[in-house]
Amino acid sequence: MNYPCVDLSALPARELETLSGPGPIARAEFERLLDLVRPFAPPGAWLVSGVGFGALSGKGSGHFGQLVAFYSTDLLVRGEALVKLREAGLNGLEHACPIHVRFRGKSPPEFLEVQLELHGHPHRDCVSPKSKPPCPTCGYEDIRYLTPIILEAASLPEHLDVFRLGKHLDIIASERFVEAVKRLELGGAKFREVEAR
Repeated sequence: MNYPCVDLSALPARELETLSGPGPIARAEFERLLDLVRPFAPPGAWLVSGVGFGALSGKGSGHFGQLVAFYSTDLLVRGEALVKLREAGLNGLEHACPIHVRFRGKSPPEFLEVQLELHGHPHRDCVSPKSKPPCPTCGYEDIRYLTPIILEAASLPEHLDVFRLGKHLDIIASERFVEAVKRLELGGAKFREVEAR
């Protein structure tokens, strides 16, 4: 889970170091850190252990299309493709930030990472009995799906064409989004139909 448009640079360096530390922390410290980060996070943000803030960074190589579903949870879009999708009237693409990835070679791609809203949840018929209850300290849930995935229709937003499936991280796109991507010939993403009931 990542909130690429959240900038925590105004926090003291010591707090930023604590936030990025890999080790376990006491519940009281976890709650203190939540209170510290919450004002910077978007409304409805799922603030759990391991959530990322800020733009994707690092090194990259390879060939990419106009859209990339990074780890199937983060949506990267080339700038010109994002303009076209917005002009097509698609909703859910309002917040996007440039990534900080250094690509090898000439003419590196310029991607923005879309900050997707969290909505919806899987239908109870596709949640595996092997799923584990939420962690009482941080709230993380180890949800496992039976395939094919089925969505709870009543939980899906009608106002968005692309979003992240609640606490389950998968990117969900509307038929309108898929049709626009095909019509605009924006390559790089594969879509799989899911059922909602």
